[in-house]
Amino acid sequence: MTATPAFAHALLHWFDQHGRSHLPWQHNRTPYRVWVSEIMLQQTQVSTAIPFYERFMAAMPTVRDLAKAPEDTVLHLWTGLGYYARARNLHRSAKLICTDYDGRFPDNLDDLISLPGIGRSTAGAILCLAMGGRAPILDGNVKRVLARYYAVEGWPGQRAVSDQLWALAERNTPHKRVADYTQAIMDLGATCCKRTQPSCTTCPVQTKCRALATQSQAAFPGRKPQKPKPSRQRWFAVAITSSGEVLLQKRPVKGIWGGLWAPPEFSDEASAKEFLHDTVGVSAGNCYLGTPFHHVFTHFKLEATPVYAQCSENRPALPTVKVDDEELRWFSLHPVPSVGLPAPIVRLLKTLSNNA
Repeated sequence: MTATPAFAHALLHWFDQHGRSHLPWQHNRTPYRVWVSEIMLQQTQVSTAIPFYERFMAAMPTVRDLAKAPEDTVLHLWTGLGYYARARNLHRSAKLICTDYDGRFPDNLDDLISLPGIGRSTAGAILCLAMGGRAPILDGNVKRVLARYYAVEGWPGQRAVSDQLWALAERNTPHKRVADYTQAIMDLGATCCKRTQPSCTTCPVQTKCRALATQSQAAFPGRKPQKPKPSRQRWFAVAITSSGEVLLQKRPVKGIWGGLWAPPEFSDEASAKEFLHDTVGVSAGNCYLGTPFHHVFTHFKLEATPVYAQCSENRPALPTVKVDDEELRWFSLHPVPSVGLPAPIVRLLKTLSNNA
């Protein structure tokens, strides 16, 4: 019989007294519920994810519900969480689970990882937390705990550092109470071994933590080398009708805000005005600029300016061909459309709705 590692034993003892049990995905644990929570928690704080998770589950309580849902519905439920490729991959994977696995999640690591958007750590969490399996996980919290405890130097995005952390995760994952251990190490990172101001005095493994021993907690894990973010200027052509409708374009699946709806985007003001003239018949001289807005992406900063055109007709006829191969459609501003929208565009449309 394999003995439980001392590290895991200490965490499990701490978890029995201090572990979290109030999170919505911890109740009625199914592979589907765990999967959705794991995807939402990538790049997203727990407190932010909870209301989105509850709304998502209310609308699509099973993987079959998700598979049958229109993409716009899925993206609408994701609006505000960002990183929309996560939602598109959820949708794609749900369809594959239903068609290739008869609606049941595969019960092995390789098949889970083969699904869009599911990496090794997410697959491990599904197996451990919902299917009684054993596999290590390595999310952001776990990386931080292990990097500090073992003083693993370097940024975890580097292959050699990642391999070292995965080896440590495998070594410390016990063969008993795997689900509890998996939740325990995530809880420790989220509530005790926090990124800033860690609560080391309450940590169950403090006596052997190498980072604590040298008072170098802030150095672990190593930071990603920073590069200055370039700025991109864009102009959005915002056509509005007298009856309170706005013209939106479905964006390409690849690229920022992939698959979402937004006013057509241009690299210069003149092109935006030309589009408005050609599409809805408003001359450049009758267009006007709105208040610029800013949005920060992972790799660049967006500086955007709305170019408004008030249409004289209720709903000008649109071209029969798609613009840049993407669909154009009129939407009512009352209420804001229930489709996938980038957060800055939601704010823009709400302002228009309030002023209409």
